[in-house]
Amino acid sequence: MVLRVPIPSQKTLVAWCWVYTVKVGPDGRVDRLKARLVAKGYTQVFGQDYNDTFSSVSKMSFVCLFLAMAAIRSWPFIST
Repeated sequence: MVLRVPIPSQKTLVAWCWVYTVKVGPDGRVDRLKARLVAKGYTQVFGQDYNDTFSSVSKMSFVCLFLAMAAIRSWPFIST
């Protein structure tokens, strides 16, 4: 599901990028792959972009809880 929220005219969008990391175990084999979404802080304007921040971090237990609630309450689930 993609939610699009209009950006207020007096606000600017802080740029972001994906950072990928390969975690290697002690034996040299690939242990796991990690990805995270980070904001490019150097695109912020002093005094303008510093007060409103949002970090979309969710734990797996919350995702399971949300999906269970959606199933129990028969909420529509649309995947794109």
